[in-house]
Amino acid sequence: MKKLSRGLNPPWKTMLSLLLPVMLAVQAMAVMEVRVPEQPVVALHGGDATLNCSFSHAGPFNLSDMSVFWQLTDTKRHVHGYWEGHDQLADQADRFANRTSLFPAQLGLGNASLLLSRVVVADEGSYTCFVRVQDYGSAALLLQVAAPYSKPVVTLEPESNLRPGDEVALTCVAYGGFPEAGVIWQDGGGRNLTDNITTSVVANEEGLFSMTSVLTVVLEPNSTYSCRLINPLLGEEGYAFVTITGQNIAFPPVALWVTVGLAVCLLVLLIALAAVCRRKIKESCEEARREAEEAKELEEEESKTGVGGRAAGGRRACRVIPVHLSINLENVFSSVPYRMSKAR
Repeated sequence: MKKLSRGLNPPWKTMLSLLLPVMLAVQAMAVMEVRVPEQPVVALHGGDATLNCSFSHAGPFNLSDMSVFWQLTDTKRHVHGYWEGHDQLADQADRFANRTSLFPAQLGLGNASLLLSRVVVADEGSYTCFVRVQDYGSAALLLQVAAPYSKPVVTLEPESNLRPGDEVALTCVAYGGFPEAGVIWQDGGGRNLTDNITTSVVANEEGLFSMTSVLTVVLEPNSTYSCRLINPLLGEEGYAFVTITGQNIAFPPVALWVTVGLAVCLLVLLIALAAVCRRKIKESCEEARREAEEAKELEEEESKTGVGGRAAGGRRACRVIPVHLSINLENVFSSVPYRMSKAR
């Protein structure tokens, strides 16, 4: 029997083999649960951002036994540290200096959130929150930075000497925003013209964007074009439009020269016609005067014989002809001066 008992495992070893998986499971369950927002945290450029981080602990604990550590997830750069009851910033990255803090009064309540002040574009990224109170846990969240754009302004190039059918460039400009905005161009009927645009984005020293969008269209009078900028993070829209009326469109140069040429030709024609008419009138009057003189001579000769009807007829012809011509000229060319006294 003793030999058989030596071949069997002692009872405590059997119990240990049964309890070991349970102990490992309990140890795994003892890892602290750390919670952060699932959705990205959106912060305004130049403002403050709170990176929420909370944890749960089974019982009360001393803050001197607690450690909180914030770092950039990708680069592992030190953002903020806390242990042994106070902040530990010796290894903090320079760009976060004097811009981070915890909420000390909330630490004992399970709040390890980080306050980041004066947010800049470079702060955008993933942050990891580490918490240890006997057990430990960690979680990462995403910070996004947003800045509103200025009110867009639409300009027309060129602004003058425009002709129907010309191609013109409409430029929409807005600046000081982040991230890159969406641009929508429409005509007065609401038709989307975005396929015909060229958009450029330039960042300044702060990382904020200036956006320039150019739409090329064929010029039509009395047409309206609008530019709308949409900030995807803030949901804000900037709107501007331009209306091209007949006042913006100059008279086509070719048509202008044709009109001037026709006007000059018409003026020359009128002057020539007036000169011809004046000469005809003068000739008619001279002819009438000659006939009158002949009639007078004939009248004097016939008066001696007692016949005067023909002379009277001749005198009437001399007076009627110029009067008839003057009436026609006044109806056609009211601007040509003519006096009946000349005919007389």
